[in-house]
Amino acid sequence: MFMPISIAVAEQSKTLSVDLLWQLSRIASPVISPNGEMIIAPVTEYDVPEDKGSTQLWLFDHEGKSQRPLTAKGLRVSEPVFSPDGKTLAFISKRDKDEVGQVYLLPMSGPGEAQRLTDVPSGVKGLKWVGEHIYFISAVFPGKNWQETEEQLKADKDNKVSAHQWNALPYSSFDHWLDEDKQAHVFRIPAKGGDVEPITQPLKKQLPRSSQSAASYDIDVNERWIAFNANGWDNQVDAKIDIFLAAIGSGKVENLTEQNNAPDSNPTFSPDGKTLAFTRQLIHGFYADTAKLILLDMKKRTETVLAKDWDRSVARFIWTPDNKGFYASVDDAATRRIFHINAKNGKIKAITQATNFGKPTMANDGTLVAANDSFLYPARVVKINTSNGETTRLDQFNDDILADVDLGTYESVTYKGYKDQDIQMWVHYPPGFDRSKKYPLMMLIHGGPHNAISDGFHYRWNAQTFASWGYVTAWPNFHGSSSFGQEFADSINPDWKNKSLEDVFKATDWFTQQSWIDDERLVAGGASYGGYLTSIILGQKHPFNALLIHAAVYNMYSQMAADFAVHSTRFGNYWEKPEIYQSISPHYGAANFNTPTLVIHGQLDYRVPVGQGFELFRTLQTRGVESRMIYFPDENHWIMKPNNSIYWYNQVEQWMTRFAEPGAK
Repeated sequence: MFMPISIAVAEQSKTLSVDLLWQLSRIASPVISPNGEMIIAPVTEYDVPEDKGSTQLWLFDHEGKSQRPLTAKGLRVSEPVFSPDGKTLAFISKRDKDEVGQVYLLPMSGPGEAQRLTDVPSGVKGLKWVGEHIYFISAVFPGKNWQETEEQLKADKDNKVSAHQWNALPYSSFDHWLDEDKQAHVFRIPAKGGDVEPITQPLKKQLPRSSQSAASYDIDVNERWIAFNANGWDNQVDAKIDIFLAAIGSGKVENLTEQNNAPDSNPTFSPDGKTLAFTRQLIHGFYADTAKLILLDMKKRTETVLAKDWDRSVARFIWTPDNKGFYASVDDAATRRIFHINAKNGKIKAITQATNFGKPTMANDGTLVAANDSFLYPARVVKINTSNGETTRLDQFNDDILADVDLGTYESVTYKGYKDQDIQMWVHYPPGFDRSKKYPLMMLIHGGPHNAISDGFHYRWNAQTFASWGYVTAWPNFHGSSSFGQEFADSINPDWKNKSLEDVFKATDWFTQQSWIDDERLVAGGASYGGYLTSIILGQKHPFNALLIHAAVYNMYSQMAADFAVHSTRFGNYWEKPEIYQSISPHYGAANFNTPTLVIHGQLDYRVPVGQGFELFRTLQTRGVESRMIYFPDENHWIMKPNNSIYWYNQVEQWMTRFAEPGAK
């Protein structure tokens, strides 16, 4: 019987095995109280035997001296938000007889149980607490009241007909079907209790159908205005994401961004309500187009573009309490750093340098807090000194688990890729790495393609876990990767194939020139776009002994079944520009397939439908290529369940070690 190499190694030294990954507590984005004294973050833990997770809210003090749970184990909680006075916490939970998530309130002054505030049959999400009200999003049936909604949901649940019906796009999003007869709208309820009031329904504008969150709307401090995202034209195939503004209760709505066809997103009012900030992209159909920060003067209705020459996308931003600037978590050269942006002159200042930081949260006294992680440690709650970027850790999670774990090491290197241009790459070394010996290489090819691998902790594709098996592992941020500027990100459109392919091959060449790499033991793999590029490699002459292809875009024609159009919006459909699709679709290289390949796909993957994986596997089998198909009927684009994840890692390890023996020689 196959024993994972990681288990055998663990008998000698404890490494970052997949089993250990599922023992770690996973900290989500924190929130801070207005006075800066209380920090709260959701913390998720998993019960592997039960194959499920639960989330608690934990309270941390601002000096890092204590932490304690606020909610009970075994439940699911999310989206904590403080009241404006900081005395009460609102959050979403599903407990007791709740069929769906509801708003619960917890006093922060002392012991006491959380009390349910809402009874919304369609559930709630996207919480904001502004003034005297709590705002939320719910997907509802137009024209039905809450009682009728509850009756309709029960009837749908009891209905023996399983069919879905659509007359227009979109019909799915990642792992779930979208009901055509539902619309997502913003509602509010008095924090003291009372009737739920519709906010966007009377405006006859629904939030974007594919996805919505708290970032989809905002309310000004005086509760006079709502700014929200909605489709700005009738075309649902390629939605135009605009920002709409309405005086609450007026019944009138204004499209603030009608002239721009690309997305305008993340509406956020300043603390004094005088300015609306949002992000703007300019290229419709290019999700990695550089996002600029726009300020709209609410009185004059004039726009200002901040830092218009900065070649980075602004994201995950917050206003400072004095209305004079922003702190933002920005992807910058494969590291997610905290930046300060001056609201008057647009000047940019990097606050942090190494490792990743999530969206920050700030108290009225200027205390700045965020989640921080790296390749070598999972997310932590930290306080950030805004003068020098130094951090103070506020939590103590996972220290006991990682105390005696040999994590190995990593570094960033730069090599020459396509046309001798500089390419950044993360290199991960196994525990006990010895440069006088030779190691196998596992080349990892990231997805997106416009999602750079940054210096953070990854649970689904953990390079240090792969390294713990006895491999040097690598993440090259090839052409098309985000965080290196607009030109670099857009350089692979519409030709997804050639530049990034050459970057990967030249990265492999860089490794084979190192004395500590055994060029007879090379393997590679990727998922999504990474699976696409690995499928391209499969049809090329290449140096790899075996390949891993997960959730791959394999056939650019049948990829039309996905929930997201890749090239058609910007470059034309395959019946209009067939030459684009013919030149980049991996399935055209099938005549050259001859490398042992592990294919993995999930049934609930609507971003890259499961047929892509089966097409590839059938092609490999028909050609007589050694191959294996692993199919997960209950997983989506990612492998999310504990036991499925453990199985995934162990199967990948088994496959790779068959064709490239791990460890030093």
